Amino acid sequence: MIYSFRNSSFRDPETGVYNQNYFMEVFNREWHRHLREKQSLALLYLCPHIHETVKQPHLLELFTNQVEEALLRATDLIARLDTNHFALGLFNVDDEGTKVVLQRIDEQINQFLANHAKDHKFTIDYKVAAGVCQPNKNLNIEKLFVDVEQLSSALDNTHDDQHHKMIRVQ
Repeated sequence: MIYSFRNSSFRDPETGVYNQNYFMEVFNREWHRHLREKQSLALLYLCPHIHETVKQPHLLELFTNQVEEALLRATDLIARLDTNHFALGLFNVDDEGTKVVLQRIDEQINQFLANHAKDHKFTIDYKVAAGVCQPNKNLNIEKLFVDVEQLSSALDNTHDDQHHKMIRVQ
């Protein structure tokens, strides 16, 4: 991706998705709106392990563009947290809606593999941890992030074919 000074305050220069600061600002604002309106939301951590991004850094941008297509609503966000983790914010969504997005993420990643793996000779292993909750006065935003991060770590340490897991945070 060509770096743009116009987007430097809220976009990750390598992938083009939102950066962590912007994501946290928007997620916090949405948390408080969902608290007032008694709506549920979801936080997802995506951990892709693309083993050829060092030799071919453009693959990460192509990957995030493909995953972003799984988010059909303009209000949903994807952001880069660090070199190995992306956060997705799904707003005004319940358990079933989150499961649909998880399925669409699987489909988009499979399409990414079909389009690019044969040309670039790489493998990908990914895990998605999802936490769904309805904000309330007894639940703080930090608990959601801690619970999803713990689930992500546990899921990332498993060596089975399970790509995602979802919890209800209360």
